[in-house]
Amino acid sequence: MSQKTKKCLILSYVFLLALSVAPMAYAMHIMEGFLPAQWCIAWAVLCIPSLFIGFRKASSVLAKEQQSIMLLAMAGAFTFVLSALKVPSVTGSSSHMTGLGFAAILFGPSVAAVLGLIVLLFQALLLAHGGLTTLGANTFSMGVVGPLVAYGIYKGLSKGKVNKKIAIFFAAALGDLATYVITSIQLALAHPSPQGGVLASFTKFSTIFAVTQVPLAIIEGILTVVLINVIMNYGKDMFTEHGKELILHEQ
Repeated sequence: MSQKTKKCLILSYVFLLALSVAPMAYAMHIMEGFLPAQWCIAWAVLCIPSLFIGFRKASSVLAKEQQSIMLLAMAGAFTFVLSALKVPSVTGSSSHMTGLGFAAILFGPSVAAVLGLIVLLFQALLLAHGGLTTLGANTFSMGVVGPLVAYGIYKGLSKGKVNKKIAIFFAAALGDLATYVITSIQLALAHPSPQGGVLASFTKFSTIFAVTQVPLAIIEGILTVVLINVIMNYGKDMFTEHGKELILHEQ
């Protein structure tokens, strides 16, 4: 790796770490104790297949592609920072970017699920964002569904010969929004409205989330395009394996 590339990456890490210490009084995912026990268990169980595949794939990637270690670390830092910058929203939760579209595009949705779990666990333990009882629910919405949607949209648009930057933007933005559709469903199932039940609760939660989440999703799409563009311009050796660009790999 060239000195220019190393300096660029170091500056990127410093910038991300600087953002991560911004004070957010209401910073949380679905907070500790906000979901009944049966839903905490159910969402955790649903995460298991993606995480099992993800741990195996991450191990394989790191074993075969040593140059990808720094890129994977950057994906984790990007996710940590963006998901730690939150805007107060529905009671018991908050709106924030996820950052996992970046990881899903580069490494696939299962590896992104593992990064999501690690980031959420660190935030719960170190920053009191989210919680251990709701870790499964938060991982399912942010780490499983969001990356799956982002990856599917990126691949679909790429096969349709859409400009790569546009494909990356929509993948990251819509993956972010998908996370909050699932979060709204999780909250609605756990706390149905006395008048209207689950559907009424989902409508209320998703409508309130949309006010802050739509602009945040647009911002995440733009940031993901910028970050991938910077890395491909100044750290292109991080994307190579036997002469191929990692971003074009079949996951």
